[in-house]
Amino acid sequence: MTLAIVRRTAILLAGVLAASIVVFAFLAVLPGDSAQVALGVNATPELVERTRQEFGLDRPLVAQYLDWMGGVLHGDFGVSYVTREPIGPQLLDRLGVTLWLVGAGMLVALVIAVPLGTVAAVRHRKPSGALVSGLAQLGVAVPAFLAGMILVQVFAVRLGWLPSGGWTPPAHDPVEWLRGLILPAASLGLVQGAVLTRYVRTAVLDVQREDYLRTARAKGLRPYPALLRHGLRNAAVPVVTVLGLQLATLLVGAVVVERVFVLPGLGSMLVDAVAARDLLTVQGIVLVLVVGVLLVNFVVDVLYTLLDPRLRRS
Repeated sequence: MTLAIVRRTAILLAGVLAASIVVFAFLAVLPGDSAQVALGVNATPELVERTRQEFGLDRPLVAQYLDWMGGVLHGDFGVSYVTREPIGPQLLDRLGVTLWLVGAGMLVALVIAVPLGTVAAVRHRKPSGALVSGLAQLGVAVPAFLAGMILVQVFAVRLGWLPSGGWTPPAHDPVEWLRGLILPAASLGLVQGAVLTRYVRTAVLDVQREDYLRTARAKGLRPYPALLRHGLRNAAVPVVTVLGLQLATLLVGAVVVERVFVLPGLGSMLVDAVAARDLLTVQGIVLVLVVGVLLVNFVVDVLYTLLDPRLRRS
């Protein structure tokens, strides 16, 4: 097991290195001059050239990449071309907002998907099971931003129970922070919960056809206790794969949801940096998002080993 984790760690590090090269190369070949964009169209050529030298844009691309990655490894993402402020502290603050949103959204999805998917599988021949499956199918077709707009209209505008947007740090006011997090997390979690419900249903249905579960029921265990004691762990193995993919989807979906609810997360920062053509900031944000997806895949691989004894023995 230790060897497998070491091997997957090496794959993770190689993936991060490859991702950093791809991100840097892709943004480096984009047309236009970042110094010219940052200074505006009225800047003199002398000022543009001086700015290029200040940010190292006149150096070879290999040297620029090595400087950038050397700083990233020490937590220094450089200085913004537009605001002239360090990017690292901004990334750290915005990342906290996005992680709270994604974590809460995944929690909502799991709370919805695990019980409803299990019920839909156990009662798949009954009207209640068909109803759950139909609702899950409907939820898959709803985009997260549309779900967010509907939730705002109902719970913020008409009922006035929750704020329609904004962000309060949890250290300042935990109650207000929680109230502001509910709607954006629900808009992310409801859609992903509908997707995950279908996969949980399929996984539980497959487990129910296994001999060991039929034997447990033949010994007198009722369907739900038998499934809880002997089936859910095996059903979790394929669900973990989908869960990892959904975490990556939540990271991407958070970009739109943050704009809908005016949250100061990585998504909002990315949109603003793209609009200002602040390529160094864009590089940092994209790299953080890509590394986040790679870390999710790494955790999924480790969970495989923990959930499936056959992988530990191999």
